[in-house]
Amino acid sequence: MDDVSTDAKQAQAVAVFRAEALKVIAGANLGDALSFADELQPDDIYALSAHAERSRLELLPQGGGRFLVAERSQAGMPGHRVVLDCALTFMAPDGSTTEVLVLVEVDEAGGVVEIFALPLAPMPVKSDITLVGIDRDSAEEKLAQVACVSFTRGTMITVASGAQVPIEQLSVGDKVLTRDDGAQAIRWIGQTTVRASGEMAPIVITAGTLHNAGDLVVSPDHRLFIYQRRDRLGAGRSELLVKVRHLVNGKSVYRMQGGFVDYFQLLFDDHQIIYAEGIAAESLLIDTRTQPALPSEINAEVAHRMRGHDPLMLREFEVTEQLLDRPDAADLLRRSSSG
Repeated sequence: MDDVSTDAKQAQAVAVFRAEALKVIAGANLGDALSFADELQPDDIYALSAHAERSRLELLPQGGGRFLVAERSQAGMPGHRVVLDCALTFMAPDGSTTEVLVLVEVDEAGGVVEIFALPLAPMPVKSDITLVGIDRDSAEEKLAQVACVSFTRGTMITVASGAQVPIEQLSVGDKVLTRDDGAQAIRWIGQTTVRASGEMAPIVITAGTLHNAGDLVVSPDHRLFIYQRRDRLGAGRSELLVKVRHLVNGKSVYRMQGGFVDYFQLLFDDHQIIYAEGIAAESLLIDTRTQPALPSEINAEVAHRMRGHDPLMLREFEVTEQLLDRPDAADLLRRSSSG
């Protein structure tokens, strides 16, 4: 068995259903639970159990669509390998579609232990859904998009002059103000348009919540940099990185569900802390989770030019979910940064 890091900060956490929650109710595989691509049959009709609940699967990326189950994972056996098998498309009777990633857990001997379904949008309950697409090639890229930290259209970014510019008006080569390295040129700008639902639904930090000038709308795993003048959180240090998904309280910080969202990713030669809506937030970090979402020419440069993307460099600053598991976390951070 491979050694599993005890540091949950390195794991990518996703909310999955166990395969038994999604069964064929009509078609060639009648009665069977969801399986991997080789055993699936297009046009089979599935139904999600009304009692199905998601479990947290924490994955340590190994590259090439392969992972290890992290020690603190709620689903899966720590140390087991998980293979990202395929991306499925299901269609509801009203014509709406949902994409689902299939993850297969295997033991030391290579035998299948369990299969998990990761919906990228909410799945309808008590409604028949038809399997209309099986894609073996795009699953890794789709999971990488979940891991990419992204800003949304309209986000005001502070550039080298001190002016604030909407992110969609920035271009490669433009210089952006960074917290640690002054003005830095943008190496690459990514843009994707996805349904604002499920794992891809953005999170809104309303104006003033963390001293932000306007609403800051970002992807769920985006990390904000917080400087505590007084350690009200009990983190034991003044400089913190906080994932916005851990600040959701349904009021001042909430998920924005429905419609579509334009996501933008800003990449620099080094992983940077920049300013969005007046508060410090991270730029895109290149690692084994996010690389599949990048163009091949950018990935080709990683080993030679972009050496400041070591995910371990900032690990000591990231706050664990357990420390933020309180309804007043965002307010506490705002007051901590005020003194």
